[in-house]
Amino acid sequence: MRAVDSSEVAGGAPARGYPAWVGAGMYASMLVAAVVVFLVIRRIGTALRSTHEVVLTSGLPGSREVVSLVQVLVALLTIVCVSRAAGSLFAKIRQPPVVGEILAGLALGPSLFGKVAPGLSALLLPPAVAPVLSVFSQVGVILYMFLIGLELDDSHLKRLRHATVAISHASIAVPFLLGAALALLLYPYAARADVSFTAFAMFCGAAMSVTAFPVLTRILRERGMLGSPVGQLAMACAAVDDVTAWCLLAVVVGVVKADASRAAVTVTLTALYVFLMLTVVKPWLRRFVERHRSMDATQPVLAVALVGLLLSSLATELIGIHAIFGSFILGVVVPSDSKIASGIARRLEGLVLALLLPIFFVHAGARVQLGLLHSPTHWLLCGLVVATACLGKCGGTLVAARLTGQGWRDALTLATLMNTRGLVELVVLNVGLELGVLTPTLFTMFVIMAVLTTAATSPVLSLLARTVAAPLSERTVDRRLRSPPA
Repeated sequence: MRAVDSSEVAGGAPARGYPAWVGAGMYASMLVAAVVVFLVIRRIGTALRSTHEVVLTSGLPGSREVVSLVQVLVALLTIVCVSRAAGSLFAKIRQPPVVGEILAGLALGPSLFGKVAPGLSALLLPPAVAPVLSVFSQVGVILYMFLIGLELDDSHLKRLRHATVAISHASIAVPFLLGAALALLLYPYAARADVSFTAFAMFCGAAMSVTAFPVLTRILRERGMLGSPVGQLAMACAAVDDVTAWCLLAVVVGVVKADASRAAVTVTLTALYVFLMLTVVKPWLRRFVERHRSMDATQPVLAVALVGLLLSSLATELIGIHAIFGSFILGVVVPSDSKIASGIARRLEGLVLALLLPIFFVHAGARVQLGLLHSPTHWLLCGLVVATACLGKCGGTLVAARLTGQGWRDALTLATLMNTRGLVELVVLNVGLELGVLTPTLFTMFVIMAVLTTAATSPVLSLLARTVAAPLSERTVDRRLRSPPA
């Protein structure tokens, strides 16, 4: 039996080595313990009763007024200009532009712009355009999830070894359990009475478990860490996190949208659909792109890709889970290293990032109502949401990284990167709000958490670069990534 590599960590202390069977046993024990802890939390939570008064919201205030093309164009012009300006401003202060774009969407909502200048807000973003913006935002999210799937490179998953799998799954299991435990406190005060505790706890756990793979990639690229060993390790862990978290969320959505008799059917159909996409569609697409290596994403190819995207999204919507899962799965099965995939991404990315996603930010921002957090108790709960999210992601990643032999600086860097949530978290939260699992009050708390955890990433990385001991040698970590499994 081969032992795990032992090498020097930061500060000169030797990394601990474990036989492979010990690592496998620890991993299996972690999964079993996570299931047992969640069942205990669920048993306690089923006795709770929510006393929260339901306040429904659907984004921008609705209106029966007929919308004109001029109103739509003015609204789009406002959204694109403000979003672009905010993104550029945040890029100059070494923050991910998406943080500025999210804040721009929040600022254009009723909590700020609607209160400071209600007349101007009604002129630039009249209530009549709300249904149009809602449709644009949904289309934008579907296309964005497709691009996320395209961006998931198989090479990150093929390099996985015990350490990467342990780190990534610990960074999901720990925040999931802490989120479910926090649900015990949140449910009586901030959950809808018609939502079961099981669904509520599972969604809170899933929302805490998300890592924004696209935002993480951009942070690594901007800081010159994309090709570094710790950057590659973070990419691999985030790839596993994304796939696992979306599968987990699909199960949660299936359980919430279906009644008890249909929940098992929904989960079964979802598993069957994913199985067919991975075992039938993906190999076929791989053979197709290998036979047509020189083919670019021409207009007919793009049209076929969009038809496949719509069919996959429609299939998952009819199954009983959200359409975004269908678009994400299709993106995953398209070979990411093909010329066709890069061409499709190049053609769609500009429209999605420059126009459709800013609309989504405004649509989400209109649902954020800071006025609902009107008491010290609400702000205390909001602080607990933020603290739980950081403790779960950073704590789970840090402990797992240290146990697998990473030095302090690499472990802290990984923990900080995995705590990045960004736009992906907003997508998850909007799904929860649409399903009725999250109330507007909780939605506002979780959005604040998403913005703060993402905005904190770059400053914390800069602080680590100045204060923590030198990292592991590139040779050490690279050898761990390349070494064959036991």
